[in-house]
This record gives sequence, C-alpha cells and structure tokens, in this order.
Amino acid sequence: MDVKLEPSWDDLPLMANTSHILVKHYVLDLDVDFESQIFEGTIVLFFESRNRLEKQSGSTKETCRSESNEACRFSTPEPCHSPVTDTRTSSSKTGYNDFAICGKGEKDTSGKDGNHDNPEQASGISSSKYCCDTGNHGSEDFLLVLDCCDLSVFKVEEVDVAAVPGIETFTGSPQITFVSEELRNQIVHELVTLPADRWREQFDYYAHCSQAPGCGELLFDTDTWSLQIRKTGAQTATDFPHAIRIWYSTKPQGRSVTWTSDQSGRPCVYTMGSPVNNRALFPCQEPPVAMSTWQATVGAAASFVVLMSGENSAKPTQLREGRASWHYYVTMPMPASTFTIAVGSWAEMKPEICSSEDLAAERSLTPSEADFRCVGICGHMEYPCRFQNPSATTQEVIPHRVFAPVCLQGACQETLLPLVRPCLSAAHSVLGTHPFSRLDILIVPANFPSLGMASPHIIFLSQSVLIGMNHLCGTRLCHEIAHAWFGLAIGARDWTEEWLSEGFATHLEDVFWAKAQQLAPHEAWEQQELKADLRWRCLQDEVRNYPEEMQVLRPNKEKTGHVSDSGSSVIKHGLNPEKVFMQVHYLKGYFLLRFLAQRLGDDTYFAFLRKFVHTFHGQLILSQDFLQMLLENIPEEKRLDLSVENIFRDWLESSGIPQVTEAFCLLSGRLAVWLAPIFLFGHTEWKSLKKMWKSLQQQ
Repeated sequence: MDVKLEPSWDDLPLMANTSHILVKHYVLDLDVDFESQIFEGTIVLFFESRNRLEKQSGSTKETCRSESNEACRFSTPEPCHSPVTDTRTSSSKTGYNDFAICGKGEKDTSGKDGNHDNPEQASGISSSKYCCDTGNHGSEDFLLVLDCCDLSVFKVEEVDVAAVPGIETFTGSPQITFVSEELRNQIVHELVTLPADRWREQFDYYAHCSQAPGCGELLFDTDTWSLQIRKTGAQTATDFPHAIRIWYSTKPQGRSVTWTSDQSGRPCVYTMGSPVNNRALFPCQEPPVAMSTWQATVGAAASFVVLMSGENSAKPTQLREGRASWHYYVTMPMPASTFTIAVGSWAEMKPEICSSEDLAAERSLTPSEADFRCVGICGHMEYPCRFQNPSATTQEVIPHRVFAPVCLQGACQETLLPLVRPCLSAAHSVLGTHPFSRLDILIVPANFPSLGMASPHIIFLSQSVLIGMNHLCGTRLCHEIAHAWFGLAIGARDWTEEWLSEGFATHLEDVFWAKAQQLAPHEAWEQQELKADLRWRCLQDEVRNYPEEMQVLRPNKEKTGHVSDSGSSVIKHGLNPEKVFMQVHYLKGYFLLRFLAQRLGDDTYFAFLRKFVHTFHGQLILSQDFLQMLLENIPEEKRLDLSVENIFRDWLESSGIPQVTEAFCLLSGRLAVWLAPIFLFGHTEWKSLKKMWKSLQQQ
C-alpha cells in the first residue's frame, strides 16, 4: 500500500484501497452450520475501477497487454479443476426466489482441514498454497486489498462472466467470438451501470454471473486485518478482474457475529454491531465510501428463520428434507457495515386485528418499476429511490413484522406490537418519506450489549425494553426508527463523526415519541425538558469519568474525511473497549441540535430538516455539510453569531460541555436524580410523572 498506517492500539484500521477500485455489488451464498458455529460458502464481488469511466472502451478483441498475462486469455471458458466434495448437499443453490439462477458451483475443500489446524490461524492469519508473498511481487501488479479478519479463505478465482447465456447483450455484438480480460471487465462495467429502472434485470444477471465458472485462480494472502489479492500481469485496477469469487468460512470466535442461545434456550446467531463491523463475516470494503448493493442466499435447517437487512420480506424455499434457504437483496447502495443477519427459531407476532386501512397502507408499497425511475431530482447515485415514488412518499406506515424468541411472544404482543404503527406514523409526520420499504423488528438474545441497533429494514431491540410500561419501549423504538434517516439513508463519511447518527436519533426520539403519544404541545414540552435535564446530568458524569480526547465529536478536526492515497484510513478509538459504554456522541450531539432548534424555532428547524433529508438522502456527509446548509437556510435575524467555525470550536472540536447548555437544565438536581430510575425502567406513565414534577416544584 502507498501509505503505511500506524494506528494506535485502540484505533480500527480500514485497509481497503477504495481510491483505486470499488465493490459495486456482492452476491453471497452461505450455509449456516450451528454444530461448527460457522458460515461457509462463497461471495462474488463485482468491481468498478475508479478511473474506468474516464477510459475509452477499446476493442473487445484486444489481447492482454503483456506476455505475463497470457494465461488470462481464453477462447472458451476454462474453469479451474479442483477436488470436489459432496458434504455440502445442503447448499442453497435453489434459494433465489426473486431471480432465476444456475446452481451453486463446486467447492474446493482441499487443504481445508490444514487451514483449521494451521498454527497461524490462532493469530488471525489464514494461509493457502496459492497465496502470494506480497513483499516480493514488485510494483508491476495491482494489489486488491479487502477488509478481512477472523476468516478462513480457501480459494480466490476470477469469474468468467462471458460464459453466462445472453451476456452478449452487454458487448454490443450478436455473439462472443473471443474472450479477453478486457471483454469480461467491459461486461461487468455495463452491468453495474445499468439504469435504476432495469434493476430486476441487473440483479438477475448478477445472480447468473455469480454462478458462472471460474477462469483462473488468483494469488492471495491474508494478514490480521486484510485479504490481499493479485493477478500476475494485471498492472492497474482497470486491468484487474472485475468479478471474483472467494471461497471461505467464518470462525466460531469471529468478532462480527455472535453464536449463542435465545431466551427459550434455542441456538441462534446474529450480527451485534461489532467494532470490526462485518469484515469477520465476509471479505469486503469497509470504508463508508464503498457504497454497494447486495443479494444473499442463506441455507439453514428448516426449523430456523433467517432475517436480514434486505428490502424484501423473504420466505423460505425448500431445498431438501430438513433444509431451506432464504434470499434477500438490497437495491440502495450502502456501506458494507450496514449488512445484518439473524438466524434463530424466531416466532412472528401478528396484530390481532388488521383493519382495511392497514391493508391499504401495505398494498400501497407494491409499485411498478416505472414508479422508481430517477428523474434527476436526487443528488445520490442512481438507484430505485423511494423519494421519487409518489406512493411511497405518502405512506405513513410501512409494512412491518415483529419477531422474538417463543418465550417472549406474550410480552411483545402486549408491549411492543401496539407501538410500531404510531411510532412509524409519527416519524413520517416529522421527516416525510420513509427511506426504506419495510421493517422487521427482532427481540434479540439476552447477551445483546445495548438497548437497540438499527440497520436497513431491520431493528434489533433488547428484551429490556419490554419491562414495565411502554415508555422505555416507545422511546427506544423511536430512536432506532430515526436512524433510518440519520445513520442509514444519510451516513457519516467519516465514522469518527458519530454524532451525525446518534445525536440526531437522540434528539428525534423525543419528537417522535411525543407525537406517537399524541401529547398536547405543553405536555410534549414538559416531557422533553425533563428528559433534557436527565441527559444533562448523564453528560456531566461522562465528562468527569472519561478522557478528554474521547469527548471530542470531531477528533480529526480539519483532517476529518481524509484518507490515504489508496483510500485506507483508521477510525480513531474504534477498538477502545470503553467506547462501547460512552454516550458523549449521543448526548453532546443531542444538546447541539437542541440548541439549534431552540435558536431557530421548531417550525423553522424541522422544515429545514425535511429539506436536508430530501437533499442528502442516499449520500454520505460530514458535519460541515449539515451546518453550512442550515446556516444558508435560516433568516439572518436568527443566525446572529452562529457560524460553522464557532460551532466547530464550541461543540465539535472541544472536550467538555459548552456553557450554553447550562440554560437547558430547568429542573432541580434532586428531581432529576429521583426520576432517573423511573424513566430508565418505564414503571409509570408520563402523566403521573408530570403530577409529581409539579408537586415538587411547589415545595
């Protein structure tokens, strides 16, 4: 790599060389093995080199550029021959419900046992007889670097996309007479750049290409944080194969997923928001800028339910007796870190009564592809955007499902299920169009380390939210729903700016929850003031108990968003174990937004917020993007001494608490301390709290 990263002990390195080449689409085909506690199968990656659009398409019959590249030229597909095993007859080869595909290819398991027994495995390094010594190959070959850890990689090969029937439509010729590397890459380029209204055709071809034969194994090596792949003679990212297949398995101790038992004692596995994100689940490009789509087929025992962060409500496909597969996909490009999976014996809760209005709302979300045509309004890369779909923009409540372990069905039916519709409707009334077409909510196992986690189309909630009355459940649900806009549809370009996700969600949860409860304006104001005081005291504790450098919301300051020439970077304090317990980004970000809303007035602020969402959905932002647009859209008389520079100085680039937040603390410390446990566990309703508050104010 061009720049040597030297992260501190608690920094998370992002190794992928995204400045040279980007993954545009992933196709995963995995099986879940609860006995061995692994996912095993293949992932196919489709790339686009960063300078691909600047290059003129040459003749598809042009030969490779050097003699060393002779092996990559084929007149007919020549897949690699390797030992075959039939131990994976449970493969999810027929699991694509939405797209017709060929069956899964054969898997090379030679050396598999050796990989598991290799002493290097214990240190997070996999080896293979095909791997290269990246220090000796010189500078003539391009090196693809993917983020990867805790994985056993068995084989990497180029995919012969030219062997797919009908693929000649992407070449401009009636038939393919000569296959070259350039032709294969041209096919992938045409495929990844299809317009949004052809997404079904595009995903169908992705599926077919993912099952195409291999046409040559690639050299690879792995270290603690990355998988490095090269092809002899491919000197640039443009020359490197644009479709590759990786055969791999996860490890039981892999940090991206947790193997455990649910509250009913049944085995399950799920992604729990690990600091290393998804690189221990599949090799990927972790930097946020690597926004991609994906489709995945997961095979499991028929007794399990597979939930994923896909936009379709998948149903199982029977493979053979006792085995089923589940297929999900996503058409909105997003960072790989947003991929989520949960496999377990989940029970689905259904509303006791489904009104005609409910059914009409859900039916409104089955538009034709014509409704998704991009018309140049949005600023993001092209995809089937809901903000341009008239039936989606008016949909207050998106289709939703609630899942939980069997023993928690009753609690979910009583506490959680009745809150989903009003909370979704409240969010729509504040911010407008729901960015995602549907929502699954899962009560996760007891070892889940937080109250909730939001991913596209799915929310994980802790069983703790089901305790007591509905306040804790409602506020946490509103917080995670808010992440659909801030954190997911609009993401941070630099992960150190967590406040752009958590600060917004914390501020919006109060607004959503007040509307969901249908509180009168003065009741909503009183509730929000009380919660502000509780948060203020919590923030004071954070400032007293944590190092100053971890209290800064924009720790990289003027270097925020900067990466090395290759695209690699480090996330400051990304692996610090204390960070999991900190709330500074939640609370300090919340108070900044509360300060801005009070300065502008709620009507002005939330009108701007809707405009901001419409402008930046589907994109990555930095703090200055939000602040500059805000200041440009508020009246001069309300701007006063506000400036991007002042806000950076006072709020984002300093430790401690800005003095202006003192004005938010309207209640006595005695009241806040006394009420905190009640709010935490939700043992009483807001109206009872309000009476207690007023009686104490009179003392």
